[in-house]
Amino acid sequence: MLELTLGEALIFFSFFQPTFLFKRCSSDKEPHNLTRVSQFLLMGLSEDPELQAVLFGLFLSMYLVTVLGNLLIVLATISDSHLHTPMYFFLSNLSLADIGFTSTTVPKMIVDIQLGSRAISYAGCLAQMSFLILFGCLDGMLLTVMAYDRFVAICHPLHYTVIMHPHLCGIFVLVSFSLSLLDSQLHNLIILQFTYFKCVDIPNFFCDPSQLFHLVCLDPVTNNLIMYFVGALSGFLPLSGILFSYYKILSSILRISSPGGKYKAFSTCGSHLTVVCLFYGTAIGIYLSSAVSLSPREGAVASMMYTVVTPMLNPFIYSLRNRDITNALWRRHSRRI
Repeated sequence: MLELTLGEALIFFSFFQPTFLFKRCSSDKEPHNLTRVSQFLLMGLSEDPELQAVLFGLFLSMYLVTVLGNLLIVLATISDSHLHTPMYFFLSNLSLADIGFTSTTVPKMIVDIQLGSRAISYAGCLAQMSFLILFGCLDGMLLTVMAYDRFVAICHPLHYTVIMHPHLCGIFVLVSFSLSLLDSQLHNLIILQFTYFKCVDIPNFFCDPSQLFHLVCLDPVTNNLIMYFVGALSGFLPLSGILFSYYKILSSILRISSPGGKYKAFSTCGSHLTVVCLFYGTAIGIYLSSAVSLSPREGAVASMMYTVVTPMLNPFIYSLRNRDITNALWRRHSRRI
C-alpha cells in the first residue's frame, strides 16, 4: 500500500512538473520557491464588481480623449504650413509617442474589465513591457530634443534656421527612437533569461518592468545595478539635458533688459516646461512612492498618473497655452465650414 501511494505521488509530481514549483531562489534572505509560468495575473485597480462599470467608462473616455487630442495636434501640424517648423515637428512626434504609450496599456485593461479576466500570457507581458519602455523612453528623449530646440531659439535666434535644419531634426528623432529601442530590448533580454518567477501576480494593471524584476531570482546587487543603468539611460541623461538647456535659457532671459522681452522669450517654452514637469514629476513621484512601500492598489493608482493622465493632458497644455496650435485648429475648422 505504501509503494502504491509513493508511486502515485511520483506520477502526480511528474505530471504537474511543467507548472509546479521545482526550483528555489537562494538569493533572497528567505528562499522562495520558483514557478515556471506561461502567463501572469494582473491585479488591476479594483476587484469590486460594482466599480468595474465605472472603471470601464472612465478609462474608455480617457483613452478616446488622449487619442483624439494627440491626433488633432498631428493633423494640425501636417495640414498647416505655419507649423512646419522644428518645434512642431518634434511636438507631432511626441503626440504619436503619447498615443503609442497609452495604447500599450489602456486597451488591454478595458478588455480585461469587460471580460472579467486578469490573465496575460508570458509573451504578451514581454511585448507590453517592451512597447511601454519604448514609447515612455521616447517621450523623455523627445522632451530633451525639444528643450534643445528652445535653447537654440532663445540663445541663438539668428542661427536658429541654420542649426535646426530638417536633416538634423530627422536625425534627432531617429537617434531618440534608436536609444529608446535599445533600452526596451535590454529589458527584454534580461527578462528572457528567466522563465522561473517567485509568483505570477503582478500588482498593477500592466506589466510594470520594475515589478517583473522583483519577481525573478536576482540577487539585490545585480537587481540594483540593472535598475541604476536603465534609470540612467532612460531618465537621468534626458533630464540632465533638459536641465542644462533650461539653465542656459534662464541665463539668456535674465540678460534681457525689457520685461516684455523676458515674458515673450519665456512664453515660447512655457508649454514645454509644463509638460516636462508633469512627465518627470509623476515619474519621480512613482519612484519615491515605491520607496515608502505603498500598498499594491495605491501603487497601481499612482502608476495610472503617468501612463494615462499625463498623455491625456499634453494636448490640452499645448493647445490652450499655444496660440499657433489653437489658430491652426481654428483655421482648419473654418475651412471645413
